[in-house]
Amino acid sequence: MNPTIVTHDTVTCLNVTGQGEPGGAEHVSAIRALYTVAGALGVPIGPLQGRWWAEDATRPPLEVPRDQWRWHLLLALPAVPEAGALERAQQAVRGSGAPVERVQVVTFTEGRCVELLHEGPYSEEPASLKVMADFMAEQGLRPSGLHHEVYLTAHDDPNPRTLLRQPVEAVA
Repeated sequence: MNPTIVTHDTVTCLNVTGQGEPGGAEHVSAIRALYTVAGALGVPIGPLQGRWWAEDATRPPLEVPRDQWRWHLLLALPAVPEAGALERAQQAVRGSGAPVERVQVVTFTEGRCVELLHEGPYSEEPASLKVMADFMAEQGLRPSGLHHEVYLTAHDDPNPRTLLRQPVEAVA
């Protein structure tokens, strides 16, 4: 698939922020917390998403050790929950063992983005990211926000499909 330029409006999501490698203990714990609270809210949710970054500015993000990767894990909601709904849902599932107190409601707008559907193992994403980077350069664009992934299949799917998204702005 070829990269495309799209615009994304404001979205509201359940969010857990953390650090660590994908599939690591903190990452798995955060995912469990999101789904536990989402279930208690009883509203339709979108697929799991992740916004990723590294705070080490001395090297490219994919060269930073995976245990130092930072992330926001997200589940999109159909609307901003009514006042107190998140707290009631968290209270209802406190006994689950999931760290439900870490779940927040966030709203953000990415605006103009470059997207590419990556089909295959996560380990092969760097090739798709290069295609996106080359496309951005050809279009006179540069990254202007966090790298964003929308997981269209389960993490244990042998043939994962991931929508890669990068907010962009024109090169000055």
